[in-house]
Amino acid sequence: MSKLVIDIGGTWLRSELIAEGRVPVQEKIPSHSVLLETYVESMLQTHPDIAEVSISFAGQVDNGTIVSAPNIVVKEYNIKKYIESKYPVTVKIDNDLICALRAERTLTKTPFLALLYIGTGLGSAVLDKGCVVRGVHNLSWEIGHIPFRQAPFQCGCGKHNCLELFCSGSGLEKWYDYYGLPPMTLEVLRHTKTAEAMQIYANFKEAILYATATLITLANPEEVVLGGGIVQANPWLESEVQKEIGDYALASNLTQVTIRKSTLKNASLEGAKLL
Repeated sequence: MSKLVIDIGGTWLRSELIAEGRVPVQEKIPSHSVLLETYVESMLQTHPDIAEVSISFAGQVDNGTIVSAPNIVVKEYNIKKYIESKYPVTVKIDNDLICALRAERTLTKTPFLALLYIGTGLGSAVLDKGCVVRGVHNLSWEIGHIPFRQAPFQCGCGKHNCLELFCSGSGLEKWYDYYGLPPMTLEVLRHTKTAEAMQIYANFKEAILYATATLITLANPEEVVLGGGIVQANPWLESEVQKEIGDYALASNLTQVTIRKSTLKNASLEGAKLL
């Protein structure tokens, strides 16, 4: 019997087919090229020995049901019921940051851990006394959608003032389009000296500091892990946050906190394996 593990974000769907005694089969495809349920069904039909499907999902998930997906097209929201009613498999699905938290906690001894991941979207997760902070419907710590400042365009959640609009890959793309700028990496952006580029980067930097400070001030963690595709591609963000976080977070909460960059290549996928 084998296990299918999937991590689906706003940009990529990554999967790994795991079977005892065999080398895992990995795949990476653009998220927009396929619906999640279609992909799962095609894998189950191709590999009928799959007994379990574990999914890390970049959106809000509650008890096997997708509640909200700002950056992913969804048709079958009750994905667990939909797949299990058609195939003899067990489906487990959770928020991608909670999955990442599961993976990151295997690398640290602290029971007080906070994650801030910047990729297509902006997300966070918190471990308190060794327990994942979930809230009544597993919707806690949606930091990307707390108010920051007004933007001239809409977030995937429907609002116009989310942190994610200023500190995420999707947010940067919106700003480039708004100002008529060509797509560029964050590294190129911070060295581009036009007024528009400088403003976009200044907003990005303030937003990541605001988000990190919010985590530190409200969750009071011992360790904050910065991760996601944008952090992986720009390792200098770690020192930038460490250098300026004192101007944003509550001083008493900074006395014993460590801020570091994730060492995991794909924490959400690794965390899905632990579901």
